[in-house]
This record gives sequence, structure tokens and C-alpha cells, in this order.
Amino acid sequence: MKSTRDRILQTLLNQPRSTIQELAEAVGINGISVRHHINSLKAENLIKEEEERHGVGRPRLIYMLTNEGLERFPTRYLQLTNRLLVQMKESLPEAVVNNLFKELAAGLASESAQKARKLPFEEKLNLLQDVLFNEGFTIEWNREGENYIIRETSCPYLHIGQAHPEVCMVDQTLISTVLSIPAENIRCILRGDGNCTFSVPASIISESKS
Repeated sequence: MKSTRDRILQTLLNQPRSTIQELAEAVGINGISVRHHINSLKAENLIKEEEERHGVGRPRLIYMLTNEGLERFPTRYLQLTNRLLVQMKESLPEAVVNNLFKELAAGLASESAQKARKLPFEEKLNLLQDVLFNEGFTIEWNREGENYIIRETSCPYLHIGQAHPEVCMVDQTLISTVLSIPAENIRCILRGDGNCTFSVPASIISESKS
């Protein structure tokens, strides 16, 4: 059976940028106990914390694995992926690399885009949630004024994206392809934001129906 600290590390591998409360719920212990383990893991440089703006009030603390923490898991696939991407970027022009990521995402989303074509827009967003979940993303969406806002609460490409931000084109292209409307990236975790967020103006949706 895994120890509590191992379960915390495993949770942060699967759910980067978790809060104390989220870790407590995932591991099944109280927040005080989680905080005790967090302090020990920080002292060993296995996890790190950052402040994240979350609505009004004081920022909250979120936690993620350090590179040393990641090395506790069999992550050689990350090394292989990194090497392949480095080789590809050294061998191909930037525009070609970017287009490859776009074509990859468009191919992944093509079948779902066909299903979504006749759906009302908010049902398309629900379908999009399922499509992205199958690719390892977790998103939530809501309407804010004249825009639909799509927020990623977890991203499977986070660690690769830190060295190769081109992979961010995958989720943006998936979103735009399923919705059949361009989505604008207004916040990005790689730029220091709390999460990746996309916006779709409601006015474009109305125009696309007419």
C-alpha cells in the first residue's frame, strides 16, 4: 500500500497545481495532515508552491511537482518526447512545426466536430468537455457577459509545454475545431497565469447561425 506522501505525489502528478483542500479530498485526510506532509516534501525539494489569483481576496497557494519530484515516477516517456520535439524543431522550419501540431489536433477533433455541427452552442461546449477529457484535459465553461469563457483546470501537456510551448496549439485547435469557431487564448499558464483560458465572443456565434 502506498504511503500518504506517495499518494500526495501521485495526486500532484495527475493533478498539477492542486490546493491543500484538493489534495486532502484526493488523499482522504484532513488539511492539517496534508500541510504537514507538504512541508516535508518541500524540504526534500519534491514539490513547490506558487501563489494563484482566484477571484477577489488574497491569492491561494497551489502545489506542483518539481523536476526531482517528477523523477520519482517512470517518466522516461517525457524524456523521449522532449528529445523528439527538439530534433523535430531543429530539422523543420517553425511554421511547419506549428502546422503539424494544428493538423494533429484537427485530426483528433474531426469526428467530434461532425457530431457538434448541428448542436446548440452550449451543447457543443458540453461535448467539448468530453473530447478534451479523453485527451487528458479538464475544463469548465461559463458565459461572462458577451463572451463564453473556457478554463482548463488540468493539462496533460504542462511539463512538456514548459520547454515546447508549441504544444499549446493542440488544445486551442481542438477547441476551435469542435466549436467550429476560433477561440482566443486570453490567459496561459506558461505565461504565469493561473490557468489556460479561452474566449469565444457570443456575437460570433450569433453570426454563424445566420
